[in-house]
Amino acid sequence: MEFTLSSTALSSRLQTLAKVISGKNSLPILDSFLFNVNNGQLTLTTSDSENMMQTSLALDSQEGEGSFALQSQTILDAMRELPEQPLRFSVDLALATITISYQGGEYNFTTLNADEYPRMQPMPENVNVITIDAGVLASSLNRSIFATAQDELRPVMNGIYFDLTPDALAIVASDGHKLVRNKNFAINSETPASFILPKKPANLLKNILGKDGGDVVIKFDERNAEIHFADGLLVCRLIEGRYPNYNSVIPQSNPNQLTIDRRLLLSALRRVLPFGSKSSQLVKFKLAAGSLELSSEDIDYATKAHETLACDYAGQNMSIGFKGSSLTEILSNLDGDQVNIELADPSRAGIIVPVEQPENEDVLMLLMPMLLSDQN
Repeated sequence: MEFTLSSTALSSRLQTLAKVISGKNSLPILDSFLFNVNNGQLTLTTSDSENMMQTSLALDSQEGEGSFALQSQTILDAMRELPEQPLRFSVDLALATITISYQGGEYNFTTLNADEYPRMQPMPENVNVITIDAGVLASSLNRSIFATAQDELRPVMNGIYFDLTPDALAIVASDGHKLVRNKNFAINSETPASFILPKKPANLLKNILGKDGGDVVIKFDERNAEIHFADGLLVCRLIEGRYPNYNSVIPQSNPNQLTIDRRLLLSALRRVLPFGSKSSQLVKFKLAAGSLELSSEDIDYATKAHETLACDYAGQNMSIGFKGSSLTEILSNLDGDQVNIELADPSRAGIIVPVEQPENEDVLMLLMPMLLSDQN
């Protein structure tokens, strides 16, 4: 069997798929890429036994067909050093050998038996289906992943929750202190359905969907999801369990409204935060009409900082504390020039939303406050 293709096209796909491979694989064959050559296409597959990703690319030429596996690190290192040029693969499946010829040289490998590679199990009939624009899904995942937890006792909090209702599709992440909810009103279903996507496949999707356009089709049942995107497929095991009622923690009426330039607030937070306590990372907000004063202090090291920003504030004078690093993450993962911060009192969650919402979407982020020793 022989085939030719572009070196950079192959290298790019291999590097994307390599993120699936685990450092602690239960089967030695899972340290490899599975190559399948058929009908003018090369289909590449990787798996860690819980996640399997597959992508295809067109071949420049092909003689014969078949499947083989190659040890991942060897082929990755070999491809990384090659400039753009045609590569010719000559494979002898009977002898388990492969030669890759390039301008001025060649690589020789031993192939592994493709039959040892685990096969993808087909989804059962009558599963739930969500179709979503690739860019919209990538943006929602980008905004959400930082808010997921690392909680061994509550594994459901470690993933991203997809909640399909008659009103909208909500994509939600929370660690109990901060929460992100992305609502897409263009996607809904009279039959409610939901699933929890683990962090690893969410990161894989986030990274690949930025490069591909079109629609993403997600098929899922109680245990697995099959996600089809341009030129590829991701199959993953879902997190089982009941996700908490996220809507119950979102305040319905926060009357004190702060509107401020997002980048201005983010820069000020980054200046003030290093002077605060390294353990609590508390930043105090002191709000009055037309002004926001940020302050932080570390009594143990006798350091403190404060900065006053111009803003649009309608509400009662108030002091409230937030974890500076969490608020920095929230502001960094929002788009747009200006944000609204909606507050009720120093003990209730603050809501942060962009002033300009994406089309057909409602993006909301929530942050629980921290206790202040004084409320002056």
